[in-house]
Amino acid sequence: MKHRLILDAGRLASELADLPALDRRELMEKWRILYGTEPPYGVRNNFLRYAIAHRMQELAHGGLEPATRRFLEKTAEDHAWGKQSVRSISTEPGTRLLREWHGKTYEVIILKDGVQCNGTCYRSLSEVARAITGTRWSGPLFFGLKKKEAA
Repeated sequence: MKHRLILDAGRLASELADLPALDRRELMEKWRILYGTEPPYGVRNNFLRYAIAHRMQELAHGGLEPATRRFLEKTAEDHAWGKQSVRSISTEPGTRLLREWHGKTYEVIILKDGVQCNGTCYRSLSEVARAITGTRWSGPLFFGLKKKEAA
């Protein structure tokens, strides 16, 4: 049995409302149709209902944006390894950043509409990083505001 996308909001609402009445056999069959796999072993009916409802809504209204999906997958992976996935370094106006590059220290001050480095104004941290190194850099990466992804 092939799954048809549920695009009609009334039909989706009706199918969601019918989920509580489905028995385990029906829930497992609906899972197979929607996900194209066997349901996870040993899960309770309530979990199946929630997952089926989520999948129906995802198919009807669209899923997560790719960037959001990648962020969530990375966060889950980091969490599994006990890593902190989000750094909370302020970049509010007035924040001062220091970076040493080839023996010289550079001071950057975050402004409301750009950044200032050693007395010169720039539009972005990336522009400062490019001026310092002579090559294209991610400004937040160069100044340590985000970690470099593992290759």
